[in-house]
Amino acid sequence: MSLIKSISGIRGTIGGKTGEGLSPVDVVKFTAAYAMLIKSKNPSSKTIVVGRDARISGEMVRNLVVGSLMGMGLDVVDIGLATTPTTELAVTMEHAAGGIILTASHNPKQWNALKLLNEKGEFLNAAEGNEILTIAANESFSFVEVDALGKVKTDLSYTKKHIDHVLALKLVDVEAIRKADFTVAIDTVNSVGGLVLPELLKALGVQRVIELNTEPTGVFAHNPEPLPQHLTEIAEVVKTKKADVGFVVDPDVDRLAIITENGDMFGEEYTLVAVADYILSHTPGNTVSNMSSTRALRDVTEKYGQTYTASAVGEVNVVEQMKASHAIIGGEGNGGVIYPESHYGRDALVGIGLFLTHLAKSKKTVSVLRATYPSYFMAKHRIDLTPTTDVDALLESIKKKYSSYPVNDIDGVKVDFPDKWVHFRKSNTEPIIRIYTEAPTQDEAEELALSIRNSILETVTI
Repeated sequence: MSLIKSISGIRGTIGGKTGEGLSPVDVVKFTAAYAMLIKSKNPSSKTIVVGRDARISGEMVRNLVVGSLMGMGLDVVDIGLATTPTTELAVTMEHAAGGIILTASHNPKQWNALKLLNEKGEFLNAAEGNEILTIAANESFSFVEVDALGKVKTDLSYTKKHIDHVLALKLVDVEAIRKADFTVAIDTVNSVGGLVLPELLKALGVQRVIELNTEPTGVFAHNPEPLPQHLTEIAEVVKTKKADVGFVVDPDVDRLAIITENGDMFGEEYTLVAVADYILSHTPGNTVSNMSSTRALRDVTEKYGQTYTASAVGEVNVVEQMKASHAIIGGEGNGGVIYPESHYGRDALVGIGLFLTHLAKSKKTVSVLRATYPSYFMAKHRIDLTPTTDVDALLESIKKKYSSYPVNDIDGVKVDFPDKWVHFRKSNTEPIIRIYTEAPTQDEAEELALSIRNSILETVTI
Protein backbone atom coordinates (compact mmCIF):
# COMPACT_ATOMS: atom_id res chain seq x y z
CA MET A 1 0.00 0.00 0.00
CA SER A 2 1.15 3.55 -0.71
CA LEU A 3 0.32 6.92 0.80
CA ILE A 4 2.06 10.03 -0.50
CA LYS A 5 1.59 13.28 1.39
CA SER A 6 2.87 16.31 -0.46
CA ILE A 7 2.27 20.04 -0.78
CA SER A 8 -0.02 19.34 -3.75
CA GLY A 9 -2.37 17.03 -1.83
CA ILE A 10 -2.69 13.48 -0.58
CA ARG A 11 -2.47 10.52 -2.94
CA GLY A 12 -2.58 6.83 -2.18
CA THR A 13 -3.86 3.37 -2.89
CA ILE A 14 -7.20 2.36 -1.44
CA GLY A 15 -7.05 -0.02 1.50
CA GLY A 16 -4.53 -0.87 4.19
CA LYS A 17 -3.84 0.49 7.61
CA THR A 18 -4.03 4.15 8.56
CA GLY A 19 -0.97 5.96 7.24
CA GLU A 20 -0.07 3.14 4.86
CA GLY A 21 -2.76 3.58 2.21
CA LEU A 22 -5.47 6.12 1.48
CA SER A 23 -7.60 5.01 4.41
CA PRO A 24 -10.84 6.72 5.50
CA VAL A 25 -8.99 8.07 8.53
CA ASP A 26 -6.35 9.69 6.33
CA VAL A 27 -9.00 11.21 4.06
CA VAL A 28 -10.81 12.76 7.04
CA LYS A 29 -7.60 14.03 8.63
CA PHE A 30 -6.31 15.68 5.47
CA THR A 31 -9.71 17.16 4.58
CA ALA A 32 -10.04 18.64 8.06
CA ALA A 33 -6.54 20.13 7.81
CA TYR A 34 -7.46 21.71 4.48
CA ALA A 35 -10.66 23.10 6.02
CA MET A 36 -8.65 24.68 8.84
CA LEU A 37 -6.43 26.47 6.32
CA ILE A 38 -9.37 27.64 4.22
CA LYS A 39 -11.24 28.97 7.25
CA SER A 40 -8.20 30.96 8.33
CA LYS A 41 -7.62 32.38 4.85
CA ASN A 42 -11.24 33.10 3.90
CA PRO A 43 -13.30 33.86 7.01
CA SER A 44 -16.00 35.55 4.91
CA SER A 45 -16.71 32.50 2.72
CA LYS A 46 -17.57 28.98 3.86
CA THR A 47 -18.33 27.19 0.59
CA ILE A 48 -16.18 24.41 -0.90
CA VAL A 49 -16.75 22.83 -4.32
CA VAL A 50 -16.22 19.06 -4.56
CA GLY A 51 -15.91 17.20 -7.87
CA ARG A 52 -14.63 13.72 -8.66
CA ASP A 53 -13.54 11.50 -11.51
CA ALA A 54 -15.15 8.09 -12.14
CA ARG A 55 -12.83 5.94 -10.02
CA ILE A 56 -14.38 2.98 -8.24
CA SER A 57 -13.39 4.48 -4.89
CA GLY A 58 -14.77 7.89 -5.80
CA GLU A 59 -18.13 7.62 -4.05
CA MET A 60 -16.54 6.37 -0.83
CA VAL A 61 -13.94 9.14 -0.81
CA ARG A 62 -16.57 11.71 -1.74
CA ASN A 63 -18.73 10.76 1.25
CA LEU A 64 -15.77 11.09 3.61
CA VAL A 65 -14.68 14.44 2.18
CA VAL A 66 -18.15 15.97 2.14
CA GLY A 67 -18.93 14.76 5.66
CA SER A 68 -15.61 16.07 6.98
CA LEU A 69 -16.12 19.50 5.42
CA MET A 70 -19.60 19.69 6.90
CA GLY A 71 -18.16 18.63 10.24
CA MET A 72 -15.72 21.54 9.99
CA GLY A 73 -18.62 23.95 9.50
CA LEU A 74 -18.19 24.42 5.75
CA ASP A 75 -20.93 24.25 3.13
CA VAL A 76 -20.37 21.98 0.13
CA VAL A 77 -21.39 22.30 -3.50
CA ASP A 78 -21.16 18.76 -4.84
CA ILE A 79 -20.83 18.90 -8.64
CA GLY A 80 -20.68 15.10 -8.97
CA LEU A 81 -18.70 13.43 -11.73
CA ALA A 82 -16.66 16.28 -13.19
CA THR A 83 -13.30 16.98 -14.76
CA THR A 84 -10.51 18.74 -12.89
CA PRO A 85 -10.84 21.92 -15.00
CA THR A 86 -14.63 21.84 -14.56
CA THR A 87 -14.16 21.83 -10.79
CA GLU A 88 -11.64 24.67 -11.03
CA LEU A 89 -14.11 26.80 -13.00
CA ALA A 90 -16.93 25.91 -10.61
CA VAL A 91 -14.97 27.36 -7.68
CA THR A 92 -14.91 30.80 -9.25
CA MET A 93 -18.46 30.55 -10.60
CA GLU A 94 -19.70 29.69 -7.11
CA HIS A 95 -17.53 32.39 -5.48
CA ALA A 96 -16.37 29.58 -3.23
CA ALA A 97 -13.51 29.62 -0.73
CA GLY A 98 -11.87 26.63 -2.38
CA GLY A 99 -12.37 23.25 -3.95
CA ILE A 100 -11.34 19.62 -3.70
CA ILE A 101 -10.98 17.37 -6.75
CA LEU A 102 -11.09 13.65 -6.01
CA THR A 103 -8.81 12.15 -8.64
CA ALA A 104 -5.46 10.42 -8.88
CA SER A 105 -5.07 11.78 -12.40
CA HIS A 106 -3.16 9.25 -14.56
CA ASN A 107 -2.58 6.70 -11.78
CA PRO A 108 -4.21 3.22 -12.07
CA LYS A 109 -7.63 2.42 -10.64
CA GLN A 110 -6.43 1.41 -7.15
CA TRP A 111 -5.27 4.98 -6.53
CA ASN A 112 -7.22 8.06 -5.51
CA ALA A 113 -6.25 11.50 -4.31
CA LEU A 114 -7.39 14.87 -3.03
CA LYS A 115 -6.31 17.80 -5.21
CA LEU A 116 -6.71 21.04 -3.29
CA LEU A 117 -7.75 24.42 -4.72
CA ASN A 118 -7.82 27.99 -3.43
CA GLU A 119 -10.58 30.55 -3.95
CA LYS A 120 -9.33 31.23 -7.50
CA GLY A 121 -9.78 27.60 -8.49
CA GLU A 122 -5.99 27.24 -8.63
CA PHE A 123 -3.75 24.77 -6.83
CA LEU A 124 -2.39 25.78 -3.45
CA ASN A 125 1.14 27.14 -3.28
CA ALA A 126 4.00 25.42 -1.45
CA ALA A 127 3.58 27.39 1.77
CA GLU A 128 -0.13 26.57 1.98
CA GLY A 129 0.53 22.93 1.18
CA ASN A 130 3.14 22.69 3.90
CA GLU A 131 0.77 24.31 6.37
CA ILE A 132 -1.84 21.64 5.64
CA LEU A 133 0.76 18.90 6.11
CA THR A 134 1.68 20.37 9.49
CA ILE A 135 -1.95 20.70 10.61
CA ALA A 136 -2.67 17.10 9.56
CA ALA A 137 0.47 15.73 11.23
CA ASN A 138 -0.36 17.49 14.52
CA GLU A 139 -4.11 16.88 14.17
CA SER A 140 -4.55 20.51 15.15
CA PHE A 141 -8.06 20.80 13.79
CA SER A 142 -11.36 21.01 15.62
CA PHE A 143 -14.81 20.02 14.41
CA VAL A 144 -17.80 22.28 15.03
CA GLU A 145 -20.76 21.66 17.29
CA VAL A 146 -24.10 20.49 15.96
CA ASP A 147 -25.70 23.88 15.32
CA ALA A 148 -22.72 25.00 13.23
CA LEU A 149 -22.55 22.00 10.88
CA GLY A 150 -22.24 22.82 7.20
CA LYS A 151 -24.79 22.02 4.52
CA VAL A 152 -24.46 20.27 1.18
CA LYS A 153 -26.18 20.91 -2.13
CA THR A 154 -25.79 19.07 -5.41
CA ASP A 155 -25.37 20.96 -8.69
CA LEU A 156 -24.79 18.82 -11.78
CA SER A 157 -24.92 21.71 -14.26
CA TYR A 158 -21.21 22.48 -14.36
CA THR A 159 -20.25 20.19 -17.23
CA LYS A 160 -22.60 22.14 -19.48
CA LYS A 161 -21.34 25.42 -18.04
CA HIS A 162 -17.80 24.37 -18.84
CA ILE A 163 -18.73 23.52 -22.43
CA ASP A 164 -20.52 26.87 -22.80
CA HIS A 165 -17.43 28.57 -21.40
CA VAL A 166 -15.21 26.95 -24.07
CA LEU A 167 -17.62 27.93 -26.84
CA ALA A 168 -17.52 31.54 -25.65
CA LEU A 169 -13.74 31.87 -25.98
CA LYS A 170 -12.93 34.39 -28.72
CA LEU A 171 -10.39 32.16 -30.47
CA VAL A 172 -12.67 29.11 -30.57
CA ASP A 173 -14.46 29.29 -33.93
CA VAL A 174 -17.41 26.90 -33.95
CA GLU A 175 -18.42 27.83 -37.50
CA ALA A 176 -14.94 27.06 -38.86
CA ILE A 177 -14.95 23.68 -37.11
CA ARG A 178 -18.45 22.88 -38.40
CA LYS A 179 -17.48 23.74 -41.99
CA ALA A 180 -14.37 21.56 -41.76
CA ASP A 181 -16.70 18.55 -41.28
CA PHE A 182 -14.26 16.59 -39.13
CA THR A 183 -14.57 12.97 -38.09
CA VAL A 184 -13.10 12.72 -34.59
CA ALA A 185 -12.19 9.64 -32.55
CA ILE A 186 -11.93 9.86 -28.76
CA ASP A 187 -10.67 7.63 -25.97
CA THR A 188 -11.70 8.81 -22.49
CA VAL A 189 -10.37 5.75 -20.58
CA ASN A 190 -13.68 5.00 -18.80
CA SER A 191 -13.75 8.17 -16.73
CA VAL A 192 -15.42 11.57 -16.74
CA GLY A 193 -14.15 12.49 -20.19
CA GLY A 194 -16.83 10.15 -21.50
CA LEU A 195 -19.48 12.45 -20.07
CA VAL A 196 -18.10 15.68 -21.50
CA LEU A 197 -16.09 15.09 -24.71
CA PRO A 198 -19.00 13.79 -26.86
CA GLU A 199 -21.13 16.74 -25.74
CA LEU A 200 -18.28 19.22 -26.30
CA LEU A 201 -17.60 17.94 -29.81
CA LYS A 202 -21.29 18.06 -30.70
CA ALA A 203 -21.46 21.65 -29.44
CA LEU A 204 -18.37 22.48 -31.52
CA GLY A 205 -20.14 21.29 -34.65
CA VAL A 206 -18.49 17.88 -35.04
CA GLN A 207 -21.13 15.53 -36.46
CA ARG A 208 -19.17 12.25 -36.48
CA VAL A 209 -17.56 11.09 -33.25
CA ILE A 210 -16.07 7.61 -32.83
CA GLU A 211 -16.18 6.75 -29.13
CA LEU A 212 -13.78 4.43 -27.31
CA ASN A 213 -13.99 3.66 -23.59
CA THR A 214 -16.48 6.43 -22.89
CA GLU A 215 -18.57 4.65 -20.26
CA PRO A 216 -17.47 6.17 -16.90
CA THR A 217 -17.10 2.93 -14.95
CA GLY A 218 -13.72 3.67 -13.38
CA VAL A 219 -12.48 0.32 -14.67
CA PHE A 220 -9.87 1.67 -17.06
CA ALA A 221 -9.63 -0.23 -20.34
CA HIS A 222 -5.87 0.38 -20.46
CA ASN A 223 -3.20 2.16 -18.44
CA PRO A 224 -4.79 5.60 -17.99
CA GLU A 225 -1.66 7.65 -18.64
CA PRO A 226 -1.98 8.89 -22.27
CA LEU A 227 1.41 7.66 -23.49
CA PRO A 228 1.98 6.11 -26.96
CA GLN A 229 2.36 2.54 -25.68
CA HIS A 230 -1.12 2.75 -24.12
CA LEU A 231 -2.88 4.20 -27.17
CA THR A 232 -2.57 1.45 -29.75
CA GLU A 233 -6.33 0.85 -29.93
CA ILE A 234 -7.32 4.39 -30.82
CA ALA A 235 -4.36 4.72 -33.18
CA GLU A 236 -5.65 1.76 -35.16
CA VAL A 237 -9.25 3.02 -35.06
CA VAL A 238 -8.28 6.48 -36.34
CA LYS A 239 -6.43 4.92 -39.27
CA THR A 240 -8.95 2.23 -40.22
CA LYS A 241 -12.07 4.37 -39.70
CA LYS A 242 -10.44 7.28 -41.54
CA ALA A 243 -10.93 9.80 -38.75
CA ASP A 244 -9.36 13.22 -39.21
CA VAL A 245 -7.98 13.31 -35.68
CA GLY A 246 -8.01 11.37 -32.42
CA PHE A 247 -8.15 12.85 -28.92
CA VAL A 248 -7.18 11.02 -25.74
CA VAL A 249 -7.56 12.37 -22.20
CA ASP A 250 -6.54 11.09 -18.79
CA PRO A 251 -9.13 10.24 -16.09
CA ASP A 252 -9.55 13.84 -14.88
CA VAL A 253 -9.28 15.45 -18.34
CA ASP A 254 -6.51 17.96 -17.75
CA ARG A 255 -4.12 16.29 -20.22
CA LEU A 256 -4.69 16.01 -23.98
CA ALA A 257 -2.93 13.67 -26.40
CA ILE A 258 -3.56 13.88 -30.15
CA ILE A 259 -3.48 11.17 -32.84
CA THR A 260 -2.86 12.06 -36.50
CA GLU A 261 -5.05 10.84 -39.33
CA ASN A 262 -2.38 8.21 -40.06
CA GLY A 263 -2.68 6.72 -36.59
CA ASP A 264 0.63 8.25 -35.51
CA MET A 265 1.22 10.11 -32.27
CA PHE A 266 1.14 13.90 -32.67
CA GLY A 267 3.28 13.94 -29.54
CA GLU A 268 1.99 14.96 -26.11
CA GLU A 269 4.70 17.60 -26.00
CA TYR A 270 3.30 19.14 -29.18
CA THR A 271 -0.28 19.62 -27.94
CA LEU A 272 0.81 22.84 -26.22
CA VAL A 273 3.11 23.79 -29.11
CA ALA A 274 0.28 23.63 -31.67
CA VAL A 275 -2.18 25.51 -29.48
CA ALA A 276 0.44 28.16 -28.68
CA ASP A 277 1.18 28.57 -32.40
CA TYR A 278 -2.49 29.28 -33.04
CA ILE A 279 -2.82 31.68 -30.09
CA LEU A 280 0.38 33.57 -30.98
CA SER A 281 -0.72 33.93 -34.60
CA HIS A 282 -3.64 36.01 -33.34
CA THR A 283 -2.40 37.54 -30.08
CA PRO A 284 1.14 38.75 -29.32
CA GLY A 285 2.42 37.66 -25.92
CA ASN A 286 4.80 35.49 -23.96
CA THR A 287 4.75 31.77 -23.21
CA VAL A 288 5.80 29.49 -20.36
CA SER A 289 6.31 25.77 -19.92
CA ASN A 290 8.18 23.75 -17.35
CA MET A 291 11.84 22.80 -17.59
CA SER A 292 11.05 19.28 -18.76
CA SER A 293 9.04 20.42 -21.77
CA THR A 294 10.15 20.55 -25.39
CA ARG A 295 12.30 23.31 -26.89
CA ALA A 296 9.77 23.54 -29.70
CA LEU A 297 7.60 25.93 -27.66
CA ARG A 298 10.56 28.28 -27.32
CA ASP A 299 11.18 28.06 -31.07
CA VAL A 300 7.56 28.79 -31.97
CA THR A 301 7.39 31.66 -29.47
CA GLU A 302 10.54 33.29 -30.86
CA LYS A 303 9.16 32.90 -34.40
CA TYR A 304 6.53 35.45 -33.39
CA GLY A 305 9.11 37.72 -31.74
CA GLN A 306 7.87 36.91 -28.23
CA THR A 307 9.61 35.65 -25.08
CA TYR A 308 9.61 32.11 -23.73
CA THR A 309 10.38 31.34 -20.07
CA ALA A 310 10.89 27.98 -18.35
CA SER A 311 9.47 27.33 -14.89
CA ALA A 312 10.03 24.68 -12.27
CA VAL A 313 8.01 21.50 -12.84
CA GLY A 314 4.48 21.49 -11.43
CA GLU A 315 1.32 23.26 -12.49
CA VAL A 316 1.43 25.74 -9.62
CA ASN A 317 4.96 26.76 -10.67
CA VAL A 318 3.96 27.14 -14.31
CA VAL A 319 1.00 29.33 -13.31
CA GLU A 320 3.18 31.46 -11.03
CA GLN A 321 5.68 32.04 -13.84
CA MET A 322 2.91 32.72 -16.35
CA LYS A 323 1.55 35.47 -14.14
CA ALA A 324 5.02 36.92 -13.60
CA SER A 325 5.75 36.82 -17.36
CA HIS A 326 2.28 38.02 -18.40
CA ALA A 327 2.12 34.91 -20.58
CA ILE A 328 -0.90 34.48 -22.85
CA ILE A 329 -0.46 30.72 -23.18
CA GLY A 330 1.50 28.10 -21.29
CA GLY A 331 1.38 24.70 -19.74
CA GLU A 332 3.25 21.46 -19.48
CA GLY A 333 4.66 19.05 -22.01
CA ASN A 334 2.40 16.25 -20.80
CA GLY A 335 -0.45 17.63 -22.87
CA GLY A 336 -1.47 20.24 -20.32
CA VAL A 337 -2.72 23.50 -21.91
CA ILE A 338 -3.16 26.54 -19.65
CA TYR A 339 -4.96 29.43 -21.35
CA PRO A 340 -5.43 32.44 -19.02
CA GLU A 341 -8.23 33.81 -21.21
CA SER A 342 -10.16 30.83 -19.82
CA HIS A 343 -8.54 30.13 -16.43
CA TYR A 344 -5.19 29.25 -14.86
CA GLY A 345 -5.52 25.49 -15.01
CA ARG A 346 -4.67 22.68 -17.43
CA ASP A 347 -7.79 22.08 -19.51
CA ALA A 348 -8.20 19.46 -22.24
CA LEU A 349 -11.60 20.90 -23.25
CA VAL A 350 -10.03 24.28 -23.97
CA GLY A 351 -7.20 22.48 -25.76
CA ILE A 352 -9.63 20.62 -28.02
CA GLY A 353 -11.59 23.77 -28.89
CA LEU A 354 -8.45 25.71 -29.79
CA PHE A 355 -6.75 22.83 -31.63
CA LEU A 356 -9.78 22.03 -33.79
CA THR A 357 -10.11 25.72 -34.68
CA HIS A 358 -6.42 25.82 -35.60
CA LEU A 359 -6.76 22.66 -37.67
CA ALA A 360 -9.87 23.92 -39.45
CA LYS A 361 -8.37 27.29 -40.32
CA SER A 362 -5.02 25.84 -41.39
CA LYS A 363 -6.79 23.56 -43.89
CA LYS A 364 -4.04 21.01 -43.24
CA THR A 365 -4.20 17.43 -42.09
CA VAL A 366 -2.98 16.76 -38.57
CA SER A 367 0.21 15.10 -39.82
CA VAL A 368 1.02 18.00 -42.13
CA LEU A 369 0.38 20.46 -39.31
CA ARG A 370 2.73 18.49 -37.05
CA ALA A 371 5.43 18.63 -39.73
CA THR A 372 5.41 22.44 -39.59
CA TYR A 373 6.90 22.42 -36.08
CA PRO A 374 10.55 21.92 -35.08
CA SER A 375 11.15 18.22 -34.58
CA TYR A 376 12.52 17.11 -31.24
CA PHE A 377 12.28 13.74 -29.55
CA MET A 378 12.07 13.03 -25.85
CA ALA A 379 12.98 10.08 -23.64
CA LYS A 380 11.88 9.57 -20.05
CA HIS A 381 13.73 7.30 -17.64
CA ARG A 382 14.13 7.02 -13.89
CA ILE A 383 16.46 6.11 -11.06
CA ASP A 384 14.77 4.28 -8.19
CA LEU A 385 15.81 5.58 -4.79
CA THR A 386 16.32 3.81 -1.48
CA PRO A 387 15.58 5.32 1.95
CA THR A 388 19.30 6.02 2.39
CA THR A 389 19.83 7.81 -0.93
CA ASP A 390 21.32 11.29 -0.51
CA VAL A 391 19.44 12.99 -3.32
CA ASP A 392 21.08 16.38 -2.79
CA ALA A 393 24.53 14.83 -3.07
CA LEU A 394 23.49 12.96 -6.20
CA LEU A 395 22.21 16.12 -7.90
CA GLU A 396 25.30 18.03 -6.81
CA SER A 397 27.50 15.37 -8.40
CA ILE A 398 25.62 15.84 -11.68
CA LYS A 399 26.16 19.61 -11.55
CA LYS A 400 29.89 19.14 -11.05
CA LYS A 401 30.20 16.49 -13.74
CA TYR A 402 28.59 18.72 -16.37
CA SER A 403 29.71 22.13 -15.09
CA SER A 404 31.24 23.01 -18.46
CA TYR A 405 27.70 23.24 -19.93
CA PRO A 406 24.85 25.63 -19.02
CA VAL A 407 23.17 24.25 -15.87
CA ASN A 408 19.82 25.30 -14.41
CA ASP A 409 19.09 24.15 -10.84
CA ILE A 410 15.78 25.87 -10.00
CA ASP A 411 14.16 22.42 -10.02
CA GLY A 412 16.59 19.55 -9.85
CA VAL A 413 19.37 19.88 -12.40
CA LYS A 414 18.98 20.59 -16.11
CA VAL A 415 22.02 20.47 -18.40
CA ASP A 416 21.77 22.15 -21.81
CA PHE A 417 23.99 20.67 -24.49
CA PRO A 418 24.22 22.44 -27.87
CA ASP A 419 21.55 20.31 -29.59
CA LYS A 420 19.99 18.40 -26.70
CA TRP A 421 19.29 18.56 -22.97
CA VAL A 422 18.88 16.37 -19.90
CA HIS A 423 16.85 17.15 -16.77
CA PHE A 424 17.08 15.33 -13.45
CA ARG A 425 14.50 15.95 -10.75
CA LYS A 426 13.16 14.16 -7.71
CA SER A 427 9.52 13.12 -8.06
CA ASN A 428 7.01 14.69 -5.68
CA THR A 429 4.88 11.54 -5.69
CA GLU A 430 7.28 8.59 -5.96
CA PRO A 431 10.69 7.65 -4.46
CA ILE A 432 12.49 8.14 -7.78
CA ILE A 433 14.58 10.61 -9.72
CA ARG A 434 13.09 11.29 -13.12
CA ILE A 435 15.41 11.67 -16.09
CA TYR A 436 14.11 13.60 -19.09
CA THR A 437 16.11 14.07 -22.27
CA GLU A 438 15.40 15.71 -25.61
CA ALA A 439 17.40 15.42 -28.83
CA PRO A 440 17.01 15.65 -32.63
CA THR A 441 16.15 11.92 -32.89
CA GLN A 442 14.48 9.38 -30.62
CA ASP A 443 17.57 7.17 -30.65
CA GLU A 444 19.77 10.08 -29.53
CA ALA A 445 17.36 10.98 -26.74
CA GLU A 446 17.26 7.38 -25.48
CA GLU A 447 21.02 7.01 -25.77
CA LEU A 448 21.62 10.24 -23.86
CA ALA A 449 19.28 9.22 -21.03
CA LEU A 450 20.71 5.73 -20.66
CA SER A 451 24.35 6.75 -20.92
CA ILE A 452 24.02 9.47 -18.30
CA ARG A 453 21.92 7.24 -16.05
CA ASN A 454 24.50 4.46 -16.21
CA SER A 455 27.33 6.92 -15.66
CA ILE A 456 25.67 8.18 -12.49
CA LEU A 457 24.95 4.69 -11.16
CA GLU A 458 28.63 3.78 -11.62
CA THR A 459 29.82 6.69 -9.49
CA VAL A 460 27.08 7.27 -6.89
CA THR A 461 25.64 4.87 -4.31
CA ILE A 462 21.85 4.78 -4.48
